[in-house]
Amino acid sequence: MYVEWRRLERAGLRQAQESVRSLFERTRRFHAYSTWLIPGPLQISAYTRAILKATAARRGLSDDVEDALAVRMERQGVLREGGRTFAILLEEPTLRMVVGGSETMMGQLGHLLTVSSLPSVSLGIIPASADRSAMRPVEDFWIFDRARVNVELVSAWLTITQPKEVEMYTRVFAELAGLAVYGGRARSLITAAIDVLVCSSRGSRRRGNLGRRDVR
Repeated sequence: MYVEWRRLERAGLRQAQESVRSLFERTRRFHAYSTWLIPGPLQISAYTRAILKATAARRGLSDDVEDALAVRMERQGVLREGGRTFAILLEEPTLRMVVGGSETMMGQLGHLLTVSSLPSVSLGIIPASADRSAMRPVEDFWIFDRARVNVELVSAWLTITQPKEVEMYTRVFAELAGLAVYGGRARSLITAAIDVLVCSSRGSRRRGNLGRRDVR
């Protein structure tokens, strides 16, 4: 099923977030792959707010960002409820894609370190140095209980339920998972991304201080 964003969001961002609440509540096994954003259940509020604000501005939507944010944050409760598992795969550039500014991004990466230690979460990061000869990066997607796949396109939200197609995404996820690193190696990539942000932030402050001295 192909649903255009303008249809899905015609009642606002809050309603669009509410529309997937039941899907998250009934799902027991989540698989997510992302090339450019930290997936929703692992986001901090400042990171999510920046994404929702940009979405509302880009699509000319009414400003119900805070209401939509509240729904998203409430939905994160599934992470800590029993009987659910989350297998998350991120391309390493996801850690370097600054969303909401450096401070927000540092907070987001720190939170990623925290949630990756949850027993329900398996976090894999595909290093930028991985050999992609056999498996290139693909579109971001979610698999829900290996029965449904959702893909976020520029113009629409795509839902796939045809078993052969769902199985295809399942196989691709497994191949991508084989390229990822986990545990301490994954945490090292996250902390390296934090270090880059810290160094960049310090450099910006030093340049700002130099500029103020020049003015004086």
